[in-house]
Amino acid sequence: MNIAPNPAPYTYEVEVYQEGLRDKRPAITFNAFEWEKLAKERLSAESFGYVWGSAGSRETDDNNRAAFKKWGIVPSRLVKSDFPSLKTTLFGDKYDYPLAIAPVGVQRIFHRDGEVAAASAAQQENVTYILSTASATSIEDVAMANGSGPRWFQLYWPQNNQSDITVSLLRRAKAANYKVLVVTLDTYILGWRPSDLGNAYNPFLRKDSIGVELGFSDPVFRRKFQEKHGKTIEEDMSKAAAEWAHTIFPGTSHGWEDLRFLRENWDGPIVLKGIQTVEDAKLAVEYGMQGIVVSNHGGRQQDGGVGSLDVLSEIVDAVGKKLEVLFDSGVRCGADVIKALALGAKMVLLGRPYVYGLAIGGAEGVRHVLRSILGDIDLNLHLSGIKSVSPEHLNRSVLRRVA
Repeated sequence: MNIAPNPAPYTYEVEVYQEGLRDKRPAITFNAFEWEKLAKERLSAESFGYVWGSAGSRETDDNNRAAFKKWGIVPSRLVKSDFPSLKTTLFGDKYDYPLAIAPVGVQRIFHRDGEVAAASAAQQENVTYILSTASATSIEDVAMANGSGPRWFQLYWPQNNQSDITVSLLRRAKAANYKVLVVTLDTYILGWRPSDLGNAYNPFLRKDSIGVELGFSDPVFRRKFQEKHGKTIEEDMSKAAAEWAHTIFPGTSHGWEDLRFLRENWDGPIVLKGIQTVEDAKLAVEYGMQGIVVSNHGGRQQDGGVGSLDVLSEIVDAVGKKLEVLFDSGVRCGADVIKALALGAKMVLLGRPYVYGLAIGGAEGVRHVLRSILGDIDLNLHLSGIKSVSPEHLNRSVLRRVA
């Protein structure tokens, strides 16, 4: 990655204290658990309900958070070391940080600049940006906003009878320099989300391009829509939105054997997102995948599920030497990232917190969240005597089960 290095993350703290000497306080809190409240104050009930909402009784979401509290970080003393290295390597590429922006769709319901703001902030902080198929901004426009930053593409996978659309999306992503394909397995239909149901709100069915822009900007989908209906997307946006939503959320899942099609049509690494069992992780290896994300979609899809962190270590033990294991679900602060890395993840995806930052302050809000999380990781590791995020230094030996 030919990206100019940023200052060490901990220096964000130095900047803030220097500004304090001039009686200037930061515009946004550093308390990660207050970002949600601030975002709620700025968003409509529908928009906040969409990002905050989880499946059913929120038990899976609660279990995600509770899983982190079961582990404590044990520091070592009198360790002579500079600040820790946060660099990591995945799929043969080096990354400045073991942190990525998780794929979140419909970002223009949180801020008018949506994905453009988030992708720009990610590029400025050298954090990997993962674009959702449910984006409110095109593949190409997000790539332009992300510039030289590392970026991956997340696929909501159309059914086999729409494989020409899948190929079109993959070709567009590859042409726009998205390096890794992340295939979400747990969202072939939207889960039972009481917050959205209570607001009678599904952003994918509205008469606009929010959440469906990748379809509206896709030449294959545009051609097929016009051939089928005898009119352009712009002449019937409601019908087009519903049709694209059904294309990427078809209601039924693919099978493992269908992964061959993706391998034939994507020449980079493929990562399966939504793995929660050792059995599925082993199948990912068997079917030639390069990585998995241990994830339950932040509790948004299935209620009554286990916390993702609770299954991470057993999955790493089973397949960690055969493919790259990434993690998301429930991450709110730097210590959460450290715990997931110590349990074997190579990279951690951050979801709701950066969306709250987007709602609070657009691109600068996202930058603030990213810099805060990275600074927290940097200082937390340094004060724990942990020299790097490499498994040599950051592993289960630095954790103790506390609950």
